[in-house]
Amino acid sequence: MTLKQMIAGFVRRHWPSYAAAAVMLFSIALLTVWIPRQVGHVVDGLVAGSLHGQALLQQLALLVGCGVMIYLLRVGWRLALFAAAYRLGQELRTRLYQVLTLQGPVFFQAKRTGDLMALATNDIDAVEMAAGEALLAAFDGSLTLILVLAMMTFGVDWRLGLAALIPFPFMAYAFWRISEKVHQAWQSSLGRFSGLNQHVQEGLSGVRTLRALGLTERNAKQFSELADSAGEASFQAQRWEAAFEPAVGMTLSAALTIALGLGGYLVARQELTIGQLTAFTMYLGQLIWPMFAAGWVLSLLERGRAAWDRLLPVLDAPITLNDKGSQALPERATIEFDKVSFAYANTDRMAIADVSLRLQPGQTLGLVGPTGAGKSTLLHLLLRQFEPNSGSIKIGGHALADLSLQALRQGLAWVPQEPFLFSASIAENIGLAKPNACAAEIEAAARMAAVHDDITRLPNGYATEIGERGVTLSGGQRQRVAMARALLSDAPLLLLDDALSAVDTGTETQILEHLRELRLARPDRSSLIVSHRLSAVMDADHIAVLQQGRITEQGSHAELLAIEGGWYAAQWRYQQLEASIDADD
Repeated sequence: MTLKQMIAGFVRRHWPSYAAAAVMLFSIALLTVWIPRQVGHVVDGLVAGSLHGQALLQQLALLVGCGVMIYLLRVGWRLALFAAAYRLGQELRTRLYQVLTLQGPVFFQAKRTGDLMALATNDIDAVEMAAGEALLAAFDGSLTLILVLAMMTFGVDWRLGLAALIPFPFMAYAFWRISEKVHQAWQSSLGRFSGLNQHVQEGLSGVRTLRALGLTERNAKQFSELADSAGEASFQAQRWEAAFEPAVGMTLSAALTIALGLGGYLVARQELTIGQLTAFTMYLGQLIWPMFAAGWVLSLLERGRAAWDRLLPVLDAPITLNDKGSQALPERATIEFDKVSFAYANTDRMAIADVSLRLQPGQTLGLVGPTGAGKSTLLHLLLRQFEPNSGSIKIGGHALADLSLQALRQGLAWVPQEPFLFSASIAENIGLAKPNACAAEIEAAARMAAVHDDITRLPNGYATEIGERGVTLSGGQRQRVAMARALLSDAPLLLLDDALSAVDTGTETQILEHLRELRLARPDRSSLIVSHRLSAVMDADHIAVLQQGRITEQGSHAELLAIEGGWYAAQWRYQQLEASIDADD
């Protein structure tokens, strides 16, 4: 879909607003071309001595009244027009946001956050201007041009009209060449602004790391270079836009010179009155707006076209995870992994290879193994962030694809390795899992996650604002707040992806004890725990050891310890020895 097709479709849907603006613009154009003709009559009346006294005052009052009416109509068409254009911006931003929320990790691995933010702001603003101000300026300028030329040619003198048009083909050629340069310049400008936006987003997100590594000056220098580059690109675009003005000025100056020369000759021959020549020169002055409007419209359209070329691929990008399922998630359901295999894009190595597991309702499954074994990947497959290459994952006998994404994700309480907290209060962050939760329920969840005492020591307790991504909290506190959020949820399946990695052993012991109590209180809730610490899964009903994407050992804690030379038994002894050394220290 081209920019013109998109705008045409939008205008058809919102035609009443555009029609109202067009009617007001048409009225403005009629009044505008009437004024010079009336001024010509007044001048001829004054020269002839036939217009004076009360009649002269009436004519002047009529001209002033027309001026006031033009002002009011211009205010009216802007209100009607920009209301419609803002609706287009709202529609595009809503559509972009909906597309982004449906995309999976594969899409975001290929896109940069700063670039997507630039699309949602700068680029959509450019498209909005093309659909609003450019469209109506084109209508207004074209209508005024036609009426003014008609009045010059047929209302004053056709010879003067044709002679004054001689320079205009040269202006049209100049506009065509300039518009090409404007399009190229705005493409470069939008792209460089996107890069600047990305740098700012990354710099602010990683400001602590930059300071810790002493890279703030280097980062500031890079920002300065990107800002200079973006500013230069914008300057080039503005410079080419400014080239429209000299083309208009030279054309109108040439037309005025021709008109005055020929008009003076015709007045001398008494084939034209002074009033008619005055009216004609006023009409030439009124051509300034249509000419400038043409340059302004071309500039806005080229800017909008460059932005649309960047925006359209994202809006039309295929959804990486199709949501075609309609089944609801059963409250008590068996989860089955049947010979599941998966490899990430652009790699031949299997992250998961022929994995088969079964989790009964109310049971706890532990996943352990060395770093990079595929434990988190298995959870991502269950969350439908990726689709398996082969095999199937079922919940309650239904394939994941048969469940709606909304139902699936509402039924899963997930604590990822790197928890995400919003720039809100601690209570609001915990309460996201259950919007109607009361303060007592939020506090109970925080106690289960062993973070209640930490929260009460903060200046405003649960009302403490924690900043973007929870920047005011430590890593362990962020993990526990995210765990409290998951524990507050009524979801029938709890997923913990190494959620205790940033807490000390004493806090871990408290949390594990609370999880045991929770399993007793909610026997219908299933749990899938990924952990490097084997103590976190020792009470699980079933434990699977993953190595290089394959299950190499599985069974209960006692059964795995009994395997001679097994990974689990060796890792358990190592971690117990490590814990005893830490205790002695």
